[in-house]
Amino acid sequence: MSKIFLVDQYQNPVSVTDKMESERERIEKSKELAKVRESKSNELISVKDNLLYVKGRVIIKADTQFKNSHTFKDGTKIRLERQFNEFNRRITQPVNGIVISAEHIPEGSEILIGHNSLHETNRITNYVPLSGDLENSDVKYYSLPEAECFAWRNKNGELQPMKNYAFALRVFKPYKGSMEGIEPTKIKDVLYITTGEFKGQVVHVLAASDYEIIYQGLDGRESHVIRLRHFEDDYDDREEITAIAHDLTEKVNNNELLIGLTSGNAKYLKENVPIS
Repeated sequence: MSKIFLVDQYQNPVSVTDKMESERERIEKSKELAKVRESKSNELISVKDNLLYVKGRVIIKADTQFKNSHTFKDGTKIRLERQFNEFNRRITQPVNGIVISAEHIPEGSEILIGHNSLHETNRITNYVPLSGDLENSDVKYYSLPEAECFAWRNKNGELQPMKNYAFALRVFKPYKGSMEGIEPTKIKDVLYITTGEFKGQVVHVLAASDYEIIYQGLDGRESHVIRLRHFEDDYDDREEITAIAHDLTEKVNNNELLIGLTSGNAKYLKENVPIS
C-alpha cells in the first residue's frame, strides 16, 4: 500500500538558534509553572484543617510531588523525575505526609506511610473548604489505616516508629581475606534493633521483614530507614521478631560484625550514628 506525502517546498526552515530559543522559553515556562504549583502546595500544607479521624485510621495530607526533588548543600534545588525508567514503587511513590488528625500522633507532625497507601481507595474527595484550590495543587487528602503508617517525627525532629513497629539496621559479616575492596556479606533474616524494648540487640526475623522506607529527609534529600513489625504489648500473628540472638549481639558489641542499611555503608557499632 503506497503512501502520499505533501511537502511544502516553500516552507522556511527554522534555524538552530530559533530552535534553541524556543526550547529555552519552554523550559523557563515549565519552571515558572512548577514554582506556582509548589507555592500553592506549601500554602495548603500549612492550612489548619477541620477533619477528624475515626478509630483505627489516620487523616493526613500529602504533597504528591514532595519526593521528586533534591536539595544541595548550597541550597540549590533540582527536580528528580523518579517515575521514569524505575519500577520500584518504594523509590517512586511519595511516603511523606502531614498529620491532620490521629489518635496517637500530634496534629501537624510529619508521618511516613506505605508506598502504596496514597491511592484513590483512601483519598478524601470533595473536601469543601479547599475543593477548588486542591485542583490546582499537588496536595491531596487521605484517610489511612493505622497499619499503613510506619513512623512520625516528634517536636525535636526525631523519627519515631509508630505503635507496633520498630526501627532496625541490617547485620553484615566483614570480609577477612587478603583481597581489598570486598564488601561485607549480609546475614540473612537478622536485624539489629535501634528502638523499643529490644534496642541494642540482634534478633532473628521472618523472611523479608526488613522493609526499607525511602523518604524525603529534612535536608531535602533522599533518606532511608528500615522498619519491622513488633508488638510490645500483646501477641499478634503478624509479629516479625522470632528470637533474640545473644551471640550475634555480643559480636556486634565487640565490633566483630558490621551494622548498616547496605553493605556499602555498614560500619562497626562504635562508628554508627542514629538515623534521622
